[in-house]
Amino acid sequence: MAREATNHRSTSETSIQLTIKLDGSGVSRISTGIAFFDHMLTLFSKHGLMDLDVAAKGDIEVDFHHTVEDTGIALGQAITQALGDKAGIRRYGFFYVPMDEALVRTVVDLSGRPFLAYNAPERVSAIGGNFEFQLVEEFLRALSVHAGMNLHVDVLAGRDAHHMAEGIFKSLARALDQATSVDSRVQGIPSTKGVL
Repeated sequence: MAREATNHRSTSETSIQLTIKLDGSGVSRISTGIAFFDHMLTLFSKHGLMDLDVAAKGDIEVDFHHTVEDTGIALGQAITQALGDKAGIRRYGFFYVPMDEALVRTVVDLSGRPFLAYNAPERVSAIGGNFEFQLVEEFLRALSVHAGMNLHVDVLAGRDAHHMAEGIFKSLARALDQATSVDSRVQGIPSTKGVL
C-alpha cells in the first residue's frame, strides 16, 4: 500500500496544500513565498527520499512565522496520515550531518508522544537578512506535535546560521527516513504496548 497523504490546512493567516510520499525518490515542488524555507524543504525532500509537494500562501507581509509554523503543522499531520498504524516501521532514527563548521545531530522516535528537545545557539543573525533562525525551532515544534514525534535536535557546533539550519533539515530528513522505513523483521506495531 502506498504510504502517502495529502493535507490541506486553511486559516485566516495561511492556506497550505501539501502532499507527501514517504517511499519516494526525493522529488519536490515547493512554493511557500519564502525562498530560504523553500530551499530547506527541497533539501529535506531530497535527503529524506520523500516526494513532497507544498503550495503555501501566507501573510508573509506581516512576517514568516505563520507560514513556517503552519507548514510544520500540515507536514506533521500528513506524515501521521501516511504512516497509518505504523506497523512494520523501524520507529527510531538518528543522523549526524556536518555542514562546513556546523555539526547537527537529530534523533527521532515516532512514538505518538510529541516532545521537542532543541539545543542551538541563541542570538543568531537572520539568514539572508530576513529569515530568522528562530523560525527553524518553530517549524520543528509544530512538526513534532502534529507527527506525534519525540524529536531531539542538537547543533553540536556552528557559527553560520545558514549552515546550522541546513544541517538541521538534512539530519532531520535522514533520521525520518530511517524511522519511517519498513523493516521486514518487525512484526506488527514496534511497541510492547501494541500501539503507537
